[in-house]
Amino acid sequence: MDFVDYYSTLGVLKNASQDEIKKAYRKLARKYHPDVNPNDKEAHLKFQQINEANEVLSDSEKRKKYDQYGENWKHADQFEKAKAQQGSGGFGNAQGFGGSGYEGYTYSSGEDEGFSDFFESLFGRSTSKRHGRSTAYRGQDFNAELKLSLKDIFNTHKQELTVNGKNIRITIPAGVANGQKIKLSGYGAAGVNGGPNGDLYITFNIPNDSSYIRKGDDLYQNEELDLYTALLGGDKIVDTLNGKIKLNINPTTQNEAKIRLKGKGFPIYKEDGKFGDLYITWKIKLPTQLSEKEKELVKQLSELSKNN
Repeated sequence: MDFVDYYSTLGVLKNASQDEIKKAYRKLARKYHPDVNPNDKEAHLKFQQINEANEVLSDSEKRKKYDQYGENWKHADQFEKAKAQQGSGGFGNAQGFGGSGYEGYTYSSGEDEGFSDFFESLFGRSTSKRHGRSTAYRGQDFNAELKLSLKDIFNTHKQELTVNGKNIRITIPAGVANGQKIKLSGYGAAGVNGGPNGDLYITFNIPNDSSYIRKGDDLYQNEELDLYTALLGGDKIVDTLNGKIKLNINPTTQNEAKIRLKGKGFPIYKEDGKFGDLYITWKIKLPTQLSEKEKELVKQLSELSKNN
């Protein structure tokens, strides 16, 4: 697994203060943010890298482990435990690295395999030969966020992502929820000493649209209705996520009146052909200017209303 220099990624020195790290991260995050570079795959990759670097260097404990163990910093606790066991002769019993193992890691045996280079630097090559074991570590998991619009997830579609320099093509089912997370097994960091790759976790970020609000599988939208159609009734063409529909407006429709269109809402996740409902709220739009003739007619209408 290639070593990643987090200090170089953020453009700071190894003795940089937390304030310097914070400033460097904010500057780079603004520069490479996906919203600023929507179609730039290189910028997206750079943004992921600086987030990873900041996550480690902004945390004092993680930074300490990284400074001491470099690319192996995530396994610092295991290394420390191994050093303590070696000092107390702990490798000689079944509860050491050659025993049942630790959760999340696998171990293999073989006279010619030996420890990793890092373990050899700590304990010396003779230790690994003596015990005939090498330690295989599972790779690091990756986390990514994918921002989509309601229109994007109204239909099942394929999308290509770039994660850690690799292009990954995934199928996004219609109806996924905001905050929903999926796992792609084996798409994380490579394992160490033949260990399995980590996994990739993708979290969907799906904000509500300016025209549509999603609540579960139902959709809510506001639609303007002119005064005359509201009073006299008629037809109204309405845009929806599934295309245009024509609605019949009842006479004397009131402002804020709501209608429900069954089965015209959002697709239900992994239930083909099933949809929630669409709720439309009418917003009566009053005319901003009236001709003299129109004013006269409105006066007559008002008089008629008073006499009824």
